[in-house]
Amino acid sequence: MYRFLLTPRWWGINVFAALAIPFCLFMGSWQLGRFEARADSHREQQQSAESTARQTAEPLAELLPVTQRTTGRIAEATGTYGTQLLVPERRLDGRDGFYVLTLLRTGDGPALPVVRGWLPGDANTADAPAPPEGEVTVVGALQAPENRRSEGARAGGLPEGQIGIISAAALVNVVPDDVHNAWITLTEGSDGLRPVPPAVAQNTGLDLKAFQNLGYTGEWFVFAGFVLFMWFRLFRREVETQRDLALGLVPAAAGPAAPSAPAATPAPEGGPAPGAEPGSGSAGPEAEPVSPSPAGKVTAGESGHPTAKT
Repeated sequence: MYRFLLTPRWWGINVFAALAIPFCLFMGSWQLGRFEARADSHREQQQSAESTARQTAEPLAELLPVTQRTTGRIAEATGTYGTQLLVPERRLDGRDGFYVLTLLRTGDGPALPVVRGWLPGDANTADAPAPPEGEVTVVGALQAPENRRSEGARAGGLPEGQIGIISAAALVNVVPDDVHNAWITLTEGSDGLRPVPPAVAQNTGLDLKAFQNLGYTGEWFVFAGFVLFMWFRLFRREVETQRDLALGLVPAAAGPAAPSAPAATPAPEGGPAPGAEPGSGSAGPEAEPVSPSPAGKVTAGESGHPTAKT
C-alpha cells in the first residue's frame, strides 16, 4: 500500500520535508538563542548598575573605548576642570531639572565630559555651582555617548551654554577641546548636586529587537509544524485513495466508446427509403389496386378509390 512513496512525486515531497523541517527548527533555535543572549545581557547590565557603588575604580584608559562590556564600570581620571555646560530637561525621581556637565582635561589627550550632578529647576534661570579649581581626581560610572533616541535628549535649539545630547559629536561644535566619545557620571555629588544614576547600555536588554527575536522563534517553529502537518495530510489522502482502489470503491476509468452507426439518409420524396427492399414499407398516397369483381361492377372504396362490387 505504501509503494507510492517510491514514486518520483513522493520522492520530491519527502526530500522537501526532510530538508525544510530541520532548517526551520535550526533557525527557530538560533533566534531563541539570540533572545536569551539579550536577556542575559540585560540582567548583567542591571546587576552592574546596582553594584556600581561596590565596584573598584579602574583607570579610564583601560576602559576606553566604551563598549557594552565596559558601560557602567567605575572609571577613575585625574585632571583639571574646564568648560562647564548645562543639560536641560533631565528628570530625576519624577522631578524636572538639568545636569551640570564639566569637561575634565586629563593631559594632552581629549577632554572627558563629567556629569557632576543634577539640580532641580529650569536650566535657563539656574545658577549652577562652579567646578573645583586645581587638579582633581574624579570617580564615576562610564557611560556610552547619547544619541537622539536617548531619554531626555534634545537636538539643537538651545541657548549658549547648554547642550541637549552628551556626545563628542554634539560637544565638538560648542567647545574648543577634543572630547572623548564617552562620559562619566560621578558616584558622589558635591555642592548640592545630586549624583545621576548610570544608564543601562542600549541595545543590550529586553528591547524591541529582543522581542523581534522571540517572535521570529515562534514563526520558525510554526513553519516546521506546518510542513509536517501538510506532509501527513498528503500521506493520509494518498493512503485512503490506494485503499479505495484496492476495495473497488473507486470506479475504473471507462474504455473508448464504440463507433456509432451512421445516421440514416432520408428517403427522396415519392420513392422508397434508401436500403429498403422492394415491396416493403408503405405505399404512401398511391391509389389502392382495383380488383375485378364477378359482376364486373366497379365501385369506389372507403378511401374514394374504385373497388369491385359483386
